[in-house]
Amino acid sequence: MQPQLLVAALVTFLHDLFTVVWIGGLFTLALTLMPAARDALGQGPQLRRLLESVQRRQSILAYISIVGLLITGLLLARRSPAYQGLFSMGNTYSAVLSIKHVLTLLMVAVTLLRSVWLDRMPADKPETARLKMALMALNLALGVLVLMLSGLSATIASAAAPPIVGG
Repeated sequence: MQPQLLVAALVTFLHDLFTVVWIGGLFTLALTLMPAARDALGQGPQLRRLLESVQRRQSILAYISIVGLLITGLLLARRSPAYQGLFSMGNTYSAVLSIKHVLTLLMVAVTLLRSVWLDRMPADKPETARLKMALMALNLALGVLVLMLSGLSATIASAAAPPIVGG
C-alpha cells in the first residue's frame, strides 16, 4: 500500500476518533449519564459533585479533540480537488465545509463558555445548572448538524472523485 494512502487513512481515523470523543461524549452525558445520575442520586450535592467531576474529565477530552479536529480537518479538506479554501463559498463542497466550520466554531465557543465561564458561577444555584444543561443541549444539536454536514461533504467529495480503477 502506498504511504500517502496510509497517512490519509490515519488522518481520517484520527478525525473520526476526535469526533466520537467530543460529540459522543456530549451524547453520553446528556442522554444517559446525567439522567441516570439524577435518578440514582436525586438533586443533592452528590449529584453536583459527580457531574462536576465527570465534566472536568470530559472537558479535557473535548479540548484535545478540538485541537485534533482542527489539525486533521485542515488536512482532510485539502485532499479534495473541490476544496477552495477556508470559509469559501465557491462551490457546494466548500460551502458545506464552511457551514460545518462555522457550526464547529460555535460548538467550541459553547464548550469554552460551559467549562470556563460557568465554572466560575455558584454551582449550587439552579439557574447555573439550567444554563449548563441548555448549553449542553445546544452543543449536542450543533454536533448533530456538524455530523450531518460531514456526511454531506463526504458524499459530495466522493461523487466528484474519479472512480478507482483496478483497485
